[in-house]
Amino acid sequence: MAHGQARPILLGLIGSPIAHSASPAMHEAAAEAVGLRAHYQLIDVPGADEARLRTLLSSLGPIGFSGVNVTYPYKEAVLPLLDDLSPGARAVGAVNTIVVRDGRLTGHNTDMTGFSRALTQAFGPPPEGPVALIGAGGVGKAVAVALAGVPGLEIRMVDADPAKAAAVAAALAGHGHLRVCRTVEEAVDGARGIVNGTPVGMLPDRGTPVPLALLRPGMWVADAVYSPLWTPLLTAAARIGARTMTGRALAIHQALDAFALFTGREAPPSAMERAFDRAVAPLAA
Repeated sequence: MAHGQARPILLGLIGSPIAHSASPAMHEAAAEAVGLRAHYQLIDVPGADEARLRTLLSSLGPIGFSGVNVTYPYKEAVLPLLDDLSPGARAVGAVNTIVVRDGRLTGHNTDMTGFSRALTQAFGPPPEGPVALIGAGGVGKAVAVALAGVPGLEIRMVDADPAKAAAVAAALAGHGHLRVCRTVEEAVDGARGIVNGTPVGMLPDRGTPVPLALLRPGMWVADAVYSPLWTPLLTAAARIGARTMTGRALAIHQALDAFALFTGREAPPSAMERAFDRAVAPLAA
């Protein structure tokens, strides 16, 4: 480190497994693009209970973190451990971005804002429905809240745990049209769009959350997974002529929103796009 340079902004990611995350590359490139320096630390903590998470979060301020992202499996677990929540994070009931200021931790959800922008960029406004949404976890809930903001759009949610989907439906009552489905087949029948909000298809998993026989050429299909970029679901959808959105768009847009919260600066999308593409290139090989 050269003398006289300001200390780098300290950022990080809490989750597990996160070795393939593109977040360090994206945030460090964004900082450089706006004339700052950042160090983005992967904090891989498998199987952390509430006590361990509390200890970890309480150490962020004293260590000097400006903020951290949160990913699977802790997006919901961190909620009760924070000092405050943004309205978006409260609506979603999940946090993917924590801002550290003056010893206080505030949770935000940029999956929700990022997904809205990514979807509009990919398919134009408004998305055509009904939409089958697979997964009621952290990402699934963020997508549900984002889609609930589209007037008249029917969302059909399905999760391996029906109680989780029912809880999302209850939380969104009066704020959108969300129906809980018992099976993926029921959700996809007659749907115009499909969103995978589960980790199914993320390496090393080669599964698909939707039986491929249910895909139709007139559909649009979006996947939150970006490792690999072309999941078995998206590969099959593209092959039959359906429109697709890879996890790249969500990853970049949620990161742009998180960076603005961390630093108060708007990073150029091109800087994060280039960094993301370099980071995931080895995974695509």
